[in-house]
Amino acid sequence: MSAYKIQEHHYDMVVVGAGGAGLRATFGLASKGLRTVCLTKVFPTRSHTVAAQGGISAALGNMGEDDWRYHFYDTIKGSDWLGDQDAIEYMCKEAPEAIIELEHYGVPFSRTEEGKIYQRPFGGMTTRYGEGPPAQRTCAAADRTGHAMLHTLYQQSLAHDAQFMIEYFALDLIWDEQGVCRGVLALDMAEGTLHLFRAHGVVLATGGYGRAYFSATSAHTCTGDGGGLVLRSGLAMQDMEFVQFHPTGIYGAGCLITEGVRGEGGILRNASGERFMERYAPHYKDLASRDVVSRSMTIEIREGRGVGEHKDHILLDLTHLGPEVIHEKLPGIAESARIFAGVDVTKQPIPVLPTVHYNMGGIPTNYHGEVVQKAGTDPDKVVQGLYAIGEAACVSVHGANRLGSNSLLDLVIFGRAVANRCAATIKPGAPHKVLPADACDKALANLDRLRNANGSTPTAEIRLNMQRTMQNDAAVFRTSKTLKEGCEKMETIFRSFEDVRVSDRSLVWNSDLIETYELQNLLYNAVATITSAEQRHESRGAHAHEDFPERDDVNWQKHTLVKVDGQGNASFDFRPVHMYTLTDDVQVVPPKARVY
Repeated sequence: MSAYKIQEHHYDMVVVGAGGAGLRATFGLASKGLRTVCLTKVFPTRSHTVAAQGGISAALGNMGEDDWRYHFYDTIKGSDWLGDQDAIEYMCKEAPEAIIELEHYGVPFSRTEEGKIYQRPFGGMTTRYGEGPPAQRTCAAADRTGHAMLHTLYQQSLAHDAQFMIEYFALDLIWDEQGVCRGVLALDMAEGTLHLFRAHGVVLATGGYGRAYFSATSAHTCTGDGGGLVLRSGLAMQDMEFVQFHPTGIYGAGCLITEGVRGEGGILRNASGERFMERYAPHYKDLASRDVVSRSMTIEIREGRGVGEHKDHILLDLTHLGPEVIHEKLPGIAESARIFAGVDVTKQPIPVLPTVHYNMGGIPTNYHGEVVQKAGTDPDKVVQGLYAIGEAACVSVHGANRLGSNSLLDLVIFGRAVANRCAATIKPGAPHKVLPADACDKALANLDRLRNANGSTPTAEIRLNMQRTMQNDAAVFRTSKTLKEGCEKMETIFRSFEDVRVSDRSLVWNSDLIETYELQNLLYNAVATITSAEQRHESRGAHAHEDFPERDDVNWQKHTLVKVDGQGNASFDFRPVHMYTLTDDVQVVPPKARVY
C-alpha cells in the first residue's frame, strides 16, 4: 500500500455531499465554531437539490387554515404508519421556524398580494387531521424552489467560512479499533491525489440512489455513495424496499414534472380524455399521495386506457389554467415540456409516466442525525462519529411513502439538527486520536483492485444489466415471482462486478474509475433494495406486493434492517417503529386505513 501517498487534513467535522442537507449542515456547523470541510464530487450548486421544483412544506397558514399538528398527521398517514412519530413531530413542529430562517438567509420565495410567502397545495396535505380540504402548505419559489434554496445555502456556507473540497470523491470511511468513525479517505479527481480527512464526526449527505433504475428523475450523480460507504463498512441500511415513483416524469425522458402542476390545477387524463383519478381517490383526486397516483396511472395503462401508439403513458393537462398562470407559477415546467416533450403546455397536454424519484430507505438515524444500529436489545445504539442526513438517511420521517415537499423540509430540518447536536457534543479544536497504522489499508486495497481491474466486462454493461433488472423486477407493482427472479439476477450481476474492466489506470480525471466506484455503490444499494422487497410480505406505501395486497400491521409494522456483504449476500434484522412523541403537544396517531 506504500505506493499511494496520502495527504492528511484535520478538521472538527467533515460533511460529504453539498446538496441541500450537506450545505445546511456545513454552514450550521461552521456557524457554531466547528472547523468544517465539505467534500463534494460536483460543484455545490450542481448538486441534485437544484432540480427540486414544487416547494418546501411548513404549516405557516399564509393561505388559509393550518396547524403543524395537521402536517404531523398527514406525514404519518402518508408514511403508511411506518414513519417514526418522534422524528415526524420534530420535523413538522420545527418547520415554520426553519422556513422563516431560510427567508432571512435570502431564499426568494414567491409572494401573496399581502407580501407573505406563497403556499400551494400538494398531494396528501390536508387540514383538520385529514378530514378538511387540501392544505396550501407548500412554500414555493415559482417552480424552482430547490435552485433558490441551494444557491442561498451555498452563499451562507461561504459567509460562515466553511471550507469546500470540490470535485473530491469519497472512497471509504475510516474507523478506529473501537468502531468509531474518524474520517474519510477521498480522491481529488482533478489532481489524482489521495487525502485523508480526519474529524471528530463525519456527516453523510450524499443523496439517493435513483440511478440503480433504468428510468429515474435523478441526476446521473445520484449513485447512493453514502449507502455504499456504510454497507462496505459492515453497517445496516433501513427500509430499502420503499422506493418512490413520481407519477409525472416526462415520457421517454424521465425529466420531472413537479407535483406543483397538479397543485395549481393540472389534471391527469387517460386516452379517452377522462379525469380518471376521481375513480381511485374520489376526495383528493389528482392530489392523492404519490404512491396512490402512480399505481392508479399504472392500472389505467395495464387495462388498456394508456395514451399513444403503445398505449403506455398518461397525459397531464394544463391547458385550462391559461398562459398567465403558467407563465407566473410554472415557467420552468413550460420550458421542460417544450425541450423534452416538444409540447406547448398552453395548448397541449404533457405525456407522463411514473418514474423512480426518491428513496425512503437509507442510513438509519435518530432525529439528531446520529447514525444508529441495532445492538443486542438496544435498537437505537448510536454509531460514534457518524451522522447521516437528507435522502441518504432514513430518519424515518417518510416511512413507506414520502409526501411531496417534505423532502426539502427534511434536508433543512435535519441539516440544522445535526449542526446543533455536534455543537452540543463536540469541542472545537479538540485533539485527534491516533489512528491504527492499517486504518486505510482496506480502502486502498479496494482502490487498487478497481483501478487495475482487467476483467472482460465494461462498467457500463454491468450498470445497464442492474438498471434493467431493477426497473423490471422491483418497480411500481411487485410479485413474489418477479422479486425472486430479480434477486437471483441481482446476485449474478453483483458477482459479475468481479470481472469488471477499467481501461484507464491513471488517477487524474479518471471518469472510468469514478463510474466504477459509483457502480460499486449502486450495486450494494440495489441488492439491499430488491432483497428487502422480496422478504416484506405485505403492501405498504410505495411497496405494492400483488401477492400480499393488504397492509399487515401485526407482522410488518417494523423497519427492515439489511446488511450486504462483499459477495452480495443480504442478511436481515428489524427495528420497531417509534410509536411515541417527544412532547405532550401531540398524541400518537394509531394505524388505520389509508384512503384519499
